[in-house]
Amino acid sequence: MFTGHPQGLFRLFFIEMWERLAFYTMVGVLLLYATDTESGGLGWSKAAGNEIYGLYLAFVYFTPYLGGLIADRFLGYRKSVLIGGVLFASGFFLLATGQKWSFPVGLVLLCCGNGLFKPNISAMVGNLYQKGDPKRDAGFNIFYMGINVGAFFANFLVAYMRNAFWWEMVFVAAGIGMLLSVLILGASWRVLERADRVPGTNPEDTPFREIMLRILAPAFAVGVAGWALAAYVLPAGMTKLVKPTDFGFLLGAVPILMFFANLSKKAADSEKPGLAALMPIYLAGGTFFMVLHLNGSAMTTWANDNTARHLGSPDPVVAIADAFVVNGKPVFAGEAFPGYYGNAEVSVPRPNQATLLPIASKEQARMFGQKRMDEPSLADLRGKLPADVRIEVLPLSGELTAQQKAWKRFSVDIYPQIRIVEDTDSHGLPVVSVEVVGGAAATQRVAFVRKTEAAEFATYLLTQESFDKLYVGNVTQLPPGEYLRTANAELYQSWNALFVILMTPLVMLFFGWIVARKLDFSTAKKILAGMVITALSALFMALAGFLSNNGEVKVSGFWLMGFYGIVTMGELCLSPMALSLVTKLSPKRFVGLTMGGWFFATAVGNKFSGFLGVLQGAMPPALFFLVIAGAVTLVALYIRWVLPRLDRAIKQYGA
Repeated sequence: MFTGHPQGLFRLFFIEMWERLAFYTMVGVLLLYATDTESGGLGWSKAAGNEIYGLYLAFVYFTPYLGGLIADRFLGYRKSVLIGGVLFASGFFLLATGQKWSFPVGLVLLCCGNGLFKPNISAMVGNLYQKGDPKRDAGFNIFYMGINVGAFFANFLVAYMRNAFWWEMVFVAAGIGMLLSVLILGASWRVLERADRVPGTNPEDTPFREIMLRILAPAFAVGVAGWALAAYVLPAGMTKLVKPTDFGFLLGAVPILMFFANLSKKAADSEKPGLAALMPIYLAGGTFFMVLHLNGSAMTTWANDNTARHLGSPDPVVAIADAFVVNGKPVFAGEAFPGYYGNAEVSVPRPNQATLLPIASKEQARMFGQKRMDEPSLADLRGKLPADVRIEVLPLSGELTAQQKAWKRFSVDIYPQIRIVEDTDSHGLPVVSVEVVGGAAATQRVAFVRKTEAAEFATYLLTQESFDKLYVGNVTQLPPGEYLRTANAELYQSWNALFVILMTPLVMLFFGWIVARKLDFSTAKKILAGMVITALSALFMALAGFLSNNGEVKVSGFWLMGFYGIVTMGELCLSPMALSLVTKLSPKRFVGLTMGGWFFATAVGNKFSGFLGVLQGAMPPALFFLVIAGAVTLVALYIRWVLPRLDRAIKQYGA
């Protein structure tokens, strides 16, 4: 499998591996960073975080269509991948600045960079091989392995960086990984020349101007109008769950949907069956990715809020987190802050009461959790300090002592003025975010240090109400200054990549076994099987919802392991088959457009992943997953209904 390939294959493998590591770093961390209120995140509501996640994934999967067109018509593949990599790295480094304006700008750069990078590096792999080369399929398998190796390690990188440093260092690490990808490309520039293409158009290509005017311009205009209608005209109650960005994106999708629906009507009679068969494939693909990409929204929320992640829990992810220790601390497990105990069993050890400092107002506790506090609040807290607690000033830059490094994890930056912005989430509950006024720099960094006879440690600031809730019942307490360690929630996303690597050979053997016995299991039936398996993954999580008393108690991480195992099996049945059919059922002159339709369907599915993350907070977990299972089942029933038509089209075109 690994011998006899063109020289550039393994260079492309490592270029893609580092890029995918950076990409999946963002998928793993985006929602957690946006909604974190206890360790320096942005402190947004779950609804706002899921909205941003859905928008990001929607556009990051739609821009490859434009990126492919730009490479084909204007830049070629190598230049497109190079520019995309630079944009990608720039986006990560902007995110690392932690500025309010840099967050949206950084995400836009990531979307644009992915659009130029992702489709064109895959095209370069294909161009390395001559037509009919028997090594081509093995080459793509090797390349696909690079994708999943990067995806698997991405969340371990996230966990290490945010445990050892702080949130923004995650983006620095991803940016460095992206630069490594660009450097490998630069070093391989001449070797990869054979994988490039001379940009230009063919007579049968749809003109770029026509694509812009007939498809993208109407979609943009309708989308902006839909967003404005929802944001400024509709009552606020109508946009609690379905946000203005949801209205805008979904309405903007209508012109694109109409274009692809009418494409077969205007085609030649010999082309119509294949083009008409694409619509069910698009629907299946969009629905599947809606569920798969819950990994960064609803499933990460489940991992964070409803999974028993503390060390000692019977869970492979927890065992891995417990096994990797540096300087006496597990690098893939962070501190269990007070929020972890909301639905934890009484037997789970709490921080010692001396470790916590219950003197803050709700606003001050929010400031402390988001690592931004104003000078008047610090002065107020100074007057409430117990006799054994002092305010320790830490250097804003330069070397820290070992003790100061330990205190920094529980420190807060002080600014002249902070703005507290109050809003409500999808439940109507208050949400408070903390913003620095005028972009001012921090004047100092402080920790609230308590000294006892046995130890000296930085305390964690919280309200008296939160403090009292922690110690209801006969709870056990850790030694002063110590925290329970919990495996990072993002680690569970790595199950999907691991299962892809492990299951792909088994699925290929199974399909080969079916072919050898001449059993009737057509490509269309594989897609149907993928949809049924995807529905089963949601039903599996619905059972977890029932067993957790709808989130009242935490459950084992084995439930997430099972979900990812099931949904990955659905992925291997559906995704490669559907993508292959898009190219085989399309006339050559429409392949670019129909691939755009696939990216569009994926983008819509991804937007729904974010919307479902918002919906998750508005209903019990069991009902939430049952709704998803029901929606996927309806699509599966539709695929079953059109199955004879799909099979006829596939046979007609030899697909």
